[in-house]
Amino acid sequence: MTDIIQLLPDAIANQIAAGEVVQRPASALKELLENAVDAGATQIQVVVKDAGKQLIQVIDNGKGMSATDARMSFERHATSKIRTSQDLFAIRTFGFRGEALASIAAVAQVELKTRPNDAELGTLIQIEGSEVKKQEPVAVPVGTSVAMRNLFFNVPARRNFLKSNPVEMRHIVDEFQRVALSYPDVAFTLFQQDMEVFSLTSGKLSQRIVGLFGKSYQGQLVPCEEETPHVNVKGYIGKPENAKKTRGEQFFFVNNRFIKSTYLHHAVNSAFEGLIASDQHPFYVLFLEIDPAQIDINVHPTKTEIKFEDERTVYAVIRSAVKQALGAHHVMPSLDFSLDVNFQQNWTNNPETKAQVDREYSYKTYNTPEFKKSSVSGWEKLFEANSNPVPLDLPKPEEDQEILTFPSKASADEPRFMIRPQEEAATGTTFQVELSYIVAQMSTGLLIIDQQAAHERILYERYCRQIQSTQGASQQCLFPPTVQLGASDFALVMDMLPELQSLGFVVEEFGKDTVLIQGVPADVQVRNEKELFEGLIEQFKNFRNQLSLDKRENLARSLSRRSSIKKEQKLNPQEMETLVGQLFACQNPNYSPGGNKTFVKLDLSSIHSFFGK
Repeated sequence: MTDIIQLLPDAIANQIAAGEVVQRPASALKELLENAVDAGATQIQVVVKDAGKQLIQVIDNGKGMSATDARMSFERHATSKIRTSQDLFAIRTFGFRGEALASIAAVAQVELKTRPNDAELGTLIQIEGSEVKKQEPVAVPVGTSVAMRNLFFNVPARRNFLKSNPVEMRHIVDEFQRVALSYPDVAFTLFQQDMEVFSLTSGKLSQRIVGLFGKSYQGQLVPCEEETPHVNVKGYIGKPENAKKTRGEQFFFVNNRFIKSTYLHHAVNSAFEGLIASDQHPFYVLFLEIDPAQIDINVHPTKTEIKFEDERTVYAVIRSAVKQALGAHHVMPSLDFSLDVNFQQNWTNNPETKAQVDREYSYKTYNTPEFKKSSVSGWEKLFEANSNPVPLDLPKPEEDQEILTFPSKASADEPRFMIRPQEEAATGTTFQVELSYIVAQMSTGLLIIDQQAAHERILYERYCRQIQSTQGASQQCLFPPTVQLGASDFALVMDMLPELQSLGFVVEEFGKDTVLIQGVPADVQVRNEKELFEGLIEQFKNFRNQLSLDKRENLARSLSRRSSIKKEQKLNPQEMETLVGQLFACQNPNYSPGGNKTFVKLDLSSIHSFFGK
């Protein structure tokens, strides 16, 4: 029998490894940034073109590499971070596997320029598809510059799976933010198509958060710090009123390494219990310092998942630290046990105490000053004749007229309401219950319609048609507002711009990470265009995290959710009848876009059964 098992060539093995390490341009940027931080850089510059598909370049002022180290850095499992297996349990650097540069060089055209501090000349290495094309001395400043061009040039199938430029740019910004947050003492700069996106100077963590997410975060940061023998926690959390329905602004760092952990996220959410809704997520940037021997970071090539030796203790410490931070900064509601529940009764019975309290609270009482008129002259004489009001001769109510009476203590023994026959005819066959449900009469019984779910279904199908036909009517804003977004949200809006225009939004780019809203959909009743737009983006991200939806469907569903009529909104009979008619003109009137029922039918046989007939 012939032998069929053989070793793979290094080029193919590197491409297979690159499938796990380099999934998109943002993955390559993450690895290059982590190498720059591990090199001891204090200034790191990132240049991106065509959302990383054409170029990603990372320039740092770290310690650089010798010619031999520069060549060895592109070999698989070549690393300077570990020497023995015991070093795996004492890792405090980003990289240690020795696969990043080899994987990147296998699927891209890479140019490396580096020079250590003790050398006069640096080294230039050019690699394409794991094959070294050039290696020569070159005059470069101290540090390292890695330029990755034409990602997946030799794997066209992988390149076809990349998303649009705004989507890929959003992922790049996310990775950039994570590394920039983990080291606020390092200066970072990000350029996209020769335009500066971020320019972050070295400073404190609070300054780095404001620099990345905007000045609006300056007033919502609450310091959080806890020290225990097992784990230390420090960082910032956001105030409950600034919680959002979408994730994405929650950051955990273990020994300065960004991680993802739903278990620890639940610890923070449980600390906010009672302060935010169950479907909201607070903002937080928390750093955990723990002995590397008590964690295992060698779980996945991306190194964003780790295992704790005692996960329950870490959970308890985080929850306690967050609750303590909320209480210490008066964010959580507190009870004043020094307050006497009989306070009012006590001071009213004591004249001296009453006088003292009246003096203390006298500033709350405002009396209209009396004006003394010495004489009446000029235009004031015109009002002298009408100074005494004339009583109006109003008709007395007829004795036989029935009155609409509402329940109260004064009429507890009276009937709850009385309606005259002519008023019953005027009410029609459609009415509201609890300002949330519409009851419509039909020949075989009653229809009970959820007005919000029904309106969402109507708007959803309307917006889907508008996006497909790209014909959405727009109403111009009298005073166009500007909306400042985060870098990732700005990239998201630029990606959705054609669909937004189809719905009727007129959005223009207005400087760095800012858009100008010139118009909104004509059929949307809106008082605050900025609030509508920000809510739409937030709802879009929420649906994107929960469901796998097409971009157009997600946008139509998000706008229908934000602009639909809500519960406890009063409708007149004509509006109710129009809503019912439009609902049953839909292709699928039975359910809302979210899958909830829009109406239930109560036939006559069910009504008769209630009365035993």
